[in-house]
Amino acid sequence: MAERLTTSAARNVFYGGSAFFFAIFVGLTAHSHYYMATTSTDKATLTDSVARGKHVWEKNSCINCHTLLGEGAYFAPELGNVFVRWGGDKDPAGARDMIKAWMQSQPSGTPGRRQMPQFNLTDQELNDLASFLEWTSHIKTQNWPPNNAG
Repeated sequence: MAERLTTSAARNVFYGGSAFFFAIFVGLTAHSHYYMATTSTDKATLTDSVARGKHVWEKNSCINCHTLLGEGAYFAPELGNVFVRWGGDKDPAGARDMIKAWMQSQPSGTPGRRQMPQFNLTDQELNDLASFLEWTSHIKTQNWPPNNAG
């Protein structure tokens, strides 16, 4: 007796498999949204300054060169943990001043190094960008990036 996959059996495998994997996809999507809404995002520290800083980030297309928590271009350093790398966990005011001074000193003119453009940001925009980078450094990223080198 020859066994073969009939048309109706193939259809049932296709629809059953599709339904199964669609249910898995919906479950994982719901879990991801729940995790982001309840665990990873610190809504208590999400201020207007942070929102304006994100607008500065987007308006100047920083993601075209930098990565933020692994998303973006790999042309320039990761900035999701720049606040901590520059001592923000010990001296937040010093780290904010360092970020603002770095932005104001561009392009640095260091030979052999790619140059970041001067965006001519106002003091308010610099403060807002520093607030945004401080906020992103406190996101629970499950140890991403794997090192603090940037």
